[in-house]
Amino acid sequence: MTDEVKTTSGPNRRTVLEVGFSGAMLAATAGLPLTAAGPAAAAGPTLSGHRPAAGSWRRYVQGPSGRMVRPVRIVRSDGDVTRPDALLTPGGKVAVLRRAQPPTAPRWPEGTAVEASSTHAGNNGNDGRPRTYEAKNAVDGDLSTFWNDDTERDFPDSLTLTTPEEQELSGLTVVSSTDGVPTAFTVAVWADSAWRTVATVTGNSAVQRAVRFDTPVSTTRVRVTVTAAQDLGRGVFTRINEVWPEAMDPVVAPSVTLDFGKVVVGYPKVDFAWASDNHPGVRLAFSETLQYLTDRSDFTRADQAGGAGQGTDQYAVPAGGASWTDKKGYGSDGDKVYADGLHGFRYVKITLDALPSDAPAAQPWGTVAVDAVSLDFTAYIGTPDSYRGWFLCSDEELNRYWYGASYTNELVVDTFRKDDVDPRNAFSASLDGKLVLHDGAKRDRDPYVGDLAVSGRTLYLTHDEVAEAARNVLADLAEHQRDDGWIPPASINNYTLPLFDYPLWWVTCSWDYLLYTGDRDYAARYYPQLVKVLDTWYPSVTDDAGLLSKGLNGTAGYGDYAFLGRTGRVTYYNANYVQALGDAARIAVHLGHAGDAQRWQERAKKVAQAINTHLWDESAGAYLDSATGAVRHAQDGNAIAITSGVADSERAAAALAHLDKTTKRRYGNAFMDNDTLFGGASQRVYAFTSYPELVARFETGLADSAIDQIKRTYGWMDSHDPGITQWEGIGPDGSLYEDAYTSMAHGWSTGVLPALTHQLLGAKPTSPGYATWDVRPHPGSVDWAQGELPTPQGPLGVEWTRKDATFTLTVRAPRGTLGSVALPTDGHRVTVHSGGRTLWKNGRATTSGVRPEAGYVTVSGLQQGTHRFTLVRES
Repeated sequence: MTDEVKTTSGPNRRTVLEVGFSGAMLAATAGLPLTAAGPAAAAGPTLSGHRPAAGSWRRYVQGPSGRMVRPVRIVRSDGDVTRPDALLTPGGKVAVLRRAQPPTAPRWPEGTAVEASSTHAGNNGNDGRPRTYEAKNAVDGDLSTFWNDDTERDFPDSLTLTTPEEQELSGLTVVSSTDGVPTAFTVAVWADSAWRTVATVTGNSAVQRAVRFDTPVSTTRVRVTVTAAQDLGRGVFTRINEVWPEAMDPVVAPSVTLDFGKVVVGYPKVDFAWASDNHPGVRLAFSETLQYLTDRSDFTRADQAGGAGQGTDQYAVPAGGASWTDKKGYGSDGDKVYADGLHGFRYVKITLDALPSDAPAAQPWGTVAVDAVSLDFTAYIGTPDSYRGWFLCSDEELNRYWYGASYTNELVVDTFRKDDVDPRNAFSASLDGKLVLHDGAKRDRDPYVGDLAVSGRTLYLTHDEVAEAARNVLADLAEHQRDDGWIPPASINNYTLPLFDYPLWWVTCSWDYLLYTGDRDYAARYYPQLVKVLDTWYPSVTDDAGLLSKGLNGTAGYGDYAFLGRTGRVTYYNANYVQALGDAARIAVHLGHAGDAQRWQERAKKVAQAINTHLWDESAGAYLDSATGAVRHAQDGNAIAITSGVADSERAAAALAHLDKTTKRRYGNAFMDNDTLFGGASQRVYAFTSYPELVARFETGLADSAIDQIKRTYGWMDSHDPGITQWEGIGPDGSLYEDAYTSMAHGWSTGVLPALTHQLLGAKPTSPGYATWDVRPHPGSVDWAQGELPTPQGPLGVEWTRKDATFTLTVRAPRGTLGSVALPTDGHRVTVHSGGRTLWKNGRATTSGVRPEAGYVTVSGLQQGTHRFTLVRES
């Protein structure tokens, strides 16, 4: 039978096709605007082919409108500061910071001897210059030298001063290092042939601490005994720069702390109107959170590299003023004043101060007038007009998290520049000047392929015109493949960082890149590397059961995404292997290498069988983390075992139930079910490994469980400082899992975005370049959702709504593609209509191309145009 085709002219001179069913062909109408869906439809977009009006999804976009970004508020000011609010309105009044010249510090008499309980060996310090840490440094009058004990984290430490003749003291001052001040110490004097404590200090956080005695004492010997010191990540030692024989309160250093409203990244810029003529210094401290905003930045590359920094960025202000952009290196006069350059931060503290070692180029006193503070934003700018894909649903929280993920990812899409990348030998001439996806905005500023497994998908679904950022990374790593087939995880350590799992992620990321972009040239060019890593390197670390086993072929010291001390047969590695073999087989099929595809598919089946035989823990109803050592069950292995197809439906349900029972926290799901791997593992949440668990929950019919996990994980990050952006990891009680070092804007944590688009909205590509696609919503408690996915042929638009017993789904398919839709039945008998025709009724199809499939009615063969379906539960 031949179906009738009618052609009519639409109101906007579009061609409208009304096509009946012929084999797999479905009714289609091309170019018609859709009816807005959902109870909030008036505010939402439609799929007419035009971009939605402002006031819909656009209001969630977080990116700046241009490269210049300014702070939004003053957090606080301290000391002598006039008009700090002027920094928010440049070009008018100025903020003025004033600091009096400090008095000359008192000195101990000539001949004073100093002894210490221990002394750290000399080295080249943090500026490459030889230095010592002897006790005498504490009385030499030079604030840039200091005594450092040699017993890290082991207290007490003592410093004893002996004067040539008796001194009368009413107190003293202990000046210490910003690397970590003594938090608790006592002062004792020698009197009547015995030591007598004259002062006890606890809870100290001051670099310059004046200590006053209750009554003056006369003595020839003074002892400072330290019992605790700050842990700022730079070694817990006792460090004392100077001890002065008088209690001297510090002259408060004037400072202003500014808030940029969210994490930003780039080169800070300060416009100085004028300054006193003594070259007053300013020090800038940056932090992503107020918790870790101190007199030091929460992170600097100079500190990480053992370079010239002191935890802040310094500048000497000329009398005539200047417009200063914070770039890495020393001041233009070639003197000691050093700045670290690019920062990822939300807060900046500007202080009138200078390092002692910067004298005379910069002085810690004087007057500085500041007109404006801004940032030269270097990352990708995501504006409403730049989005090629978008998402909107009836749940306000989910919308915020989707666009928070997009902004987080925009912050890591940046140009690879020598001065800005991770200082641990990550610079590579082969990447220099290219657009890449970095690990994080603050750190690590290096492209890691494991992170790309998530951040790449986020990029393809939002700003696909910069997909080159992913290609540049994947291609560069392939070109640095080792002779034995191993592919490096990143350029760090000159491409030698030994990770066991990341070559598998390179395979999966290569498939993702081909799937979303259709870039066949990339796949063909790097196919030999694909073959070599799967057929040479991974077989070299495969045991007699057919499982990857870390420890074989010299891999005992290899790490993984979290540098975990796992050995032997690990479920995560092997489930990843199954996933990578399947992805490689898809690439092989696309390129016409049928033999390779068959070989990898067969190997994947054998590995999956071996996982189920050797790594399934029947008593727990979950996969073991490792067959070696203590019994534990990990989120990563169990989740990817489900998403890769290793687990059947029964095992999948049991594993997810086990994770629910053992890892559920108010800030997400922990990545381990106990602490046998390391202390606190069962309290640590990685959004990176949570992403496959979210996918697993959605796709096994646990949509509400997935949404609950999203709201706990991303709701926690969204509602805690710095807000909006998504963290590298969450520690016990929702803390920053690595304290100040934690990256608070990390691309690998943005899995909520592809999960909401691919699983909740339900749309995803199924063959390279979206040649074929599938729409399979998992609504859960959400009433309606809509969005677009960017494809090489144009947007794939999806819109669905459910109300009472009715579920309506509309899809707008781009030219040259073929797809299918699946309408959720929720276990009910349903009727499905489309274009005035009944497709499904009384439990059976009424036309070809329609079939039942695990809780869905599936309709296949959809070509370009607009397709609308209505499912009604039968009473």
